[in-house]
Amino acid sequence: MTRESTATASDERGDGVSDTDTDSLCVAYRHDVHKLFGRNHGSGVEEFAGVPVNEQVPLGADADAALLSRPAGDPEQTVANHASPHRLSLVTGSTPDEADGLGVGDAVAAFEQLVVSSNAERLHAQWVTSSVAAVFNESVFYPYTSLKFHTLLVAALLDNYRAGYDFDDLSLVATPGSPAANNGRGVEAAVGSDCVCPHRTVCWTPALALHVTGDPGDRPATRLGGFPARSFSDVWGRLPEHPVEVDSSRAARVLDAQLRRIRSWSTALQFIEDVTRGFGAVSEWGDLDA
Repeated sequence: MTRESTATASDERGDGVSDTDTDSLCVAYRHDVHKLFGRNHGSGVEEFAGVPVNEQVPLGADADAALLSRPAGDPEQTVANHASPHRLSLVTGSTPDEADGLGVGDAVAAFEQLVVSSNAERLHAQWVTSSVAAVFNESVFYPYTSLKFHTLLVAALLDNYRAGYDFDDLSLVATPGSPAANNGRGVEAAVGSDCVCPHRTVCWTPALALHVTGDPGDRPATRLGGFPARSFSDVWGRLPEHPVEVDSSRAARVLDAQLRRIRSWSTALQFIEDVTRGFGAVSEWGDLDA
């Protein structure tokens, strides 16, 4: 069954969202708000900041995105003594610094910005530039995963599925990054950047940008595979033109080597953001070797 026929059948049953309904992309960005508050789905609220949240994402995009980063089946605690909604960083081995200074009032205000807009493209820009969303894991059982990048993957899959692509039609596209990703303008920079494709850009840094799309065009790209799986390292290694210039610096070589080992998609994307935060283009990394 194609994605179009899946959507049609769902609509006829009355339990789905039409693939022409623009609100369904907003659902993708709002579907895991309960995790921002450290709650499970069953105890999550139905409304936050005046908008519906924690709704089911159409076309199986949430379930597929979960399989990109976490094993199927009943979860098991993978890190002893860390049953926390705050993620652990592969760079430091501890929770992000932002977690320590995140007061309740600041957190609620930041969460509102991630969900309140009715413009799905702006919600994408909020998530792709958010430091607060990056504080949280997508599952307390797998604390190195990232809620930020899980959500961006959900939206990318949903946008592609609504366009009629199946998972095995999708590719990872790598393009150069943009200095605007670090210029402090955040959302407005993302909205105005030619490097950011609404909903399909899943990682945007000064060093590189990564996109999940069924329409790669002539950009460097490789297929994701026949089904959703923890396959980031394999897909990264198959890119025909590498977005990280490994000859430019030791830091670039270390980043590339680690990404060839990380299988979980949200973990790998978060690792890219953590490592490249504050850096410029990879060609400028030479002085970081000292």
